[in-house]
Parts: sequence; structure tokens; C-alpha cells
Amino acid sequence: MNQNTFIRLIHPVKDKMFRLALRLLISKEAAEDATQEVILKIWNRKDKVKDYANVEAFMISVTKNYCLDQLKSKQNNNLSLVHNNYDNNEISIHTQMELQDELQQIERIVEMLPEQQKVIFQLRDIEDYDYSEIAEITKMKESAIRVALSRARKKIKEELLKTHRYGIK
Repeated sequence: MNQNTFIRLIHPVKDKMFRLALRLLISKEAAEDATQEVILKIWNRKDKVKDYANVEAFMISVTKNYCLDQLKSKQNNNLSLVHNNYDNNEISIHTQMELQDELQQIERIVEMLPEQQKVIFQLRDIEDYDYSEIAEITKMKESAIRVALSRARKKIKEELLKTHRYGIK
């Protein structure tokens, strides 16, 4: 496989790889580094890539595993959460602040989820993968994925409701 073929293969998936890495590692810089490292790993194994039935699922799996390894190595413990993706001048500053607070609350809740639920939530609700693709990436049964996703969504909803109903009897 030559460089142009590899770039055509990686290009549609690299943003999804980055978003998954960002979800797991939190830091934009760490996610960028992880994405570059994974692309380099895949480049070094470029001759084996054609053997995979679903190359995109393989790339996402490698990204997930690399990020989990980074988290286990505790190199990323001092990362900070930064979100300023929602700069929209048409929305009032008050509404912008509310949106930022809500997103930060959701981020905190998602970070409290078990790793498996966090990954499945990211792949299904953020990246919009099918259950069969998630099953291939995570090596889980689709029924287990549905249960984990349901639990993740339920936990997120419960925690948001606690926040919104605080002080109300």
C-alpha cells in the first residue's frame, strides 16, 4: 500500500478516531497525540490492514485500546477539561453560559461512567455507529452493548435530573 492509498483510507476515519480519543483522554492535546500515534501504528502495519473486513472498525479499536493504555499508564492524570466549541455570536451570552454549564455537567457525568459504558456511549450516541459495528470494535455481544448503553443513558439522565431539581421538593 502506498502513501496516497493509505491517506485515502485514513482520511474519513481520523476525525472519529480523534473524537473517541478526546472523549477518553479529555485533553485535546493528548487526543491529538494519540490520534497521531495510532495512525503511525497503522502505517507501520499497512500491509496487514487489507486483511481486515471492516478497516474503520479496526482503526477505532486500535484508537480505543491505545487510549485505554494511556489512561492505565497514568501519564494523563493531570489533564484538564476545556470546552469552548460553542462560540456562536447569535446566541446570547446568558444562553451560551447555560449551554457551557450543561455540557460541562454532561462531561462530568460521562467521565463518572465505567470505561465500557463511556466507550459505548461515545461510539453510539456521538459517533453514530451501528450496534453491529460497536460489537466488532468492542468484541461484545449486541445485547450487552444495548444494556450498557441503556445504563449509561439512564445514569446521565438521573444525574442531570438531580442537578436540575436541586432544592426543589
